[in-house]
Amino acid sequence: MTKSPLYNLLVLCLAFTSGFIIMGIELLGGRILAPYFGSSIYVWGSIITVFMLSLSIGYLLGGRQSLRNPNLGRYGCFYLGAAFLMLPLVLWSNTIMEAVFLMIVDPRYGSLVTAMLLFFAPTAVLGMIAPYSVRLLMKDSERSGQVAGTLYFVSTLGSALGTLATSFYLVLWIEVNQILITMSTVLLLAGALAVAAGKVSIVETRS
Repeated sequence: MTKSPLYNLLVLCLAFTSGFIIMGIELLGGRILAPYFGSSIYVWGSIITVFMLSLSIGYLLGGRQSLRNPNLGRYGCFYLGAAFLMLPLVLWSNTIMEAVFLMIVDPRYGSLVTAMLLFFAPTAVLGMIAPYSVRLLMKDSERSGQVAGTLYFVSTLGSALGTLATSFYLVLWIEVNQILITMSTVLLLAGALAVAAGKVSIVETRS
């Protein structure tokens, strides 16, 4: 199936957005955990471990989902789901951290459990986006390597800019919860755009 340049651009922009937000959340994780567990190397070790684990599982699940009639509608649902799963970070992070802090004395394992509770689910869903994006962009098996390379370039570029923007500017200008709410809103809009674009493409195909 031939895909239009606008279709490809949309998928690449959405992949860029997911990469930006993944790294933004990871950097904010240090700020979120610091009041209860500090900002030592084992806290960052816990955060990085949880993000790597959740992304690896997300990649696996996203790859499996891409085998089942890939479409923009389902793609948009990943963004909507990630936005919904970010709500505990805004609404209940302090409650969760306080409960874990009181239950687990060792801050190493306390930070690991807390990072798992707060970041695993939304990051895993965001991880599903990259392999699914490759499948949406792929026209034929001969160009699969080029498609994957382009997609991961765009996604990683988004991650790099998300790291710089969050660490250099956003945390200085905006409170952590406001940044998270903004990111969640961006994911909602991205998901809605993908779902709407999917419906339009279906209408055009049928007509």
